Amino acid sequence: MDLDQPTLPLTGDVRIPLLGFGTWQATGEDGYQAVLAALDAGYRHLDTATMYGNEKEVGRAVKESGLRREDLFITTKLPPDRVGRERETIEASLDALDTDHVDLWLVHWPPPAPGDSIPVWREMLAARDENLARAVGVSNYSIAQLDELIQATEETPAVNQIRWSPALYDRQTHVAHRDRGVALEGYSPFKTSDLSDPVLVRIAQAHDVSPAQVVLRWHIDHETVVIPKSVTPERIRANADVFGFSLTAEEMRDIDALGG
Repeated sequence: MDLDQPTLPLTGDVRIPLLGFGTWQATGEDGYQAVLAALDAGYRHLDTATMYGNEKEVGRAVKESGLRREDLFITTKLPPDRVGRERETIEASLDALDTDHVDLWLVHWPPPAPGDSIPVWREMLAARDENLARAVGVSNYSIAQLDELIQATEETPAVNQIRWSPALYDRQTHVAHRDRGVALEGYSPFKTSDLSDPVLVRIAQAHDVSPAQVVLRWHIDHETVVIPKSVTPERIRANADVFGFSLTAEEMRDIDALGG
């Protein structure tokens, strides 16, 4: 793993880079080119999902990048309609990605039938124990849903991937994840942000960066994983260029306050 980038420890010896590249809606040739551009820009963490329909393109870009598999962190996700077919699904993902393991496998959404949550989680743990995934976690789970899994299995999800941004910041949610040892991973950092907000604009000007870069740095300084997505090479590069500055404690508090 490229140690120039900040990482967060998960279970065992697994570390997740705090900055990842989201691939939702990046499909076909555009998706393949976007992932290649991201790897070229320095991203080492790629986030895909069975539902995205682009695992093959992600796998092809990884192969053609010339990077070593052990220097990359790859996440994929189990869709809610695959309850009961977990093993078949992870095997199909590994085949499409052309790798023998993913670094993180997530339950994409809580299963629609409440009784399915714990059996699905046990299947995720089994895949991890068979080295098909180095770590397993969930996505779009509430704190109560996390607790249900932890209480039933005494196994804590390594990650919970949820919508997160300064406007959605909630200190209690942040602390609840930390207290349980669950890494909070945020998606859609820009979709829920007003990048013309005076607070973000002022802080961006102070560091000679863009408001979007401030939003990403805010995640990183909170030790929250963030996965911006773009298919535009210039924006992909700009989103990766967030390690040359950091925010002051006062700036962090001002941004936190946007969560109201």
